[in-house]
Amino acid sequence: MKRVLVVDDEKLIVKGIKFSLEQDDMMVDAAYDGETALEMLRSNTYDMVLLDIMLPGLTGLEICQQVREFSNVPIIMLTAKGDDMDKILGLEYGADDYITKPFNILEVKARIKAIMRRNAKKAPEASPVKHIEAGELKLDFDSRRVSISGREVNLTAKEFDILMLLITNPNKVYSREALLKEIWGADYVGDARTVDVHVRRLREKIEANPGDPQYVFTKWGVGYYYRV
Repeated sequence: MKRVLVVDDEKLIVKGIKFSLEQDDMMVDAAYDGETALEMLRSNTYDMVLLDIMLPGLTGLEICQQVREFSNVPIIMLTAKGDDMDKILGLEYGADDYITKPFNILEVKARIKAIMRRNAKKAPEASPVKHIEAGELKLDFDSRRVSISGREVNLTAKEFDILMLLITNPNKVYSREALLKEIWGADYVGDARTVDVHVRRLREKIEANPGDPQYVFTKWGVGYYYRV
């Protein structure tokens, strides 16, 4: 049974989401403020988090940023209609997706299931190669950890997936649309800037100088690639 944490201070919204997800045999926990949510995330293992941005205490963005220091749990941010900056910041702080309020519960369930399906496929498709080293960079596929010169780097699930895809396919240029399809799935309805945000964050974490990268290169007008 999949376990989901719903974080929102609007109890009617939480109640509706909880009821709907439980109809699909998911176990649903709820938190109504930032501090409680963060404590629950530290103490429990979840398959998915639905996280509102506007919360009492810690904001959803602050929670997302702190969670990414110890967990790669998939996070879908709930943002107010038209708040594009919140969407961008959510992605930059490590969210995997976002849904705009007011939302259709069927869309919420479809997004959750799409992310869970993609995560479930990764284990059986894993390469027999356990790790890859590229210069000072090392990727461990089983633990999904990345280190540079022996220092571990905390990547989000999507950042790791992008890096792994590029490094295991050296010199192959992926357009933003291709990366969306490969990493987020064909049913993802977000736009291409989602890729740009994740690549920028990835470079900030693994590149000594993000403006002069050693690992994730840009083919101007085409896309991104890893060069050997």
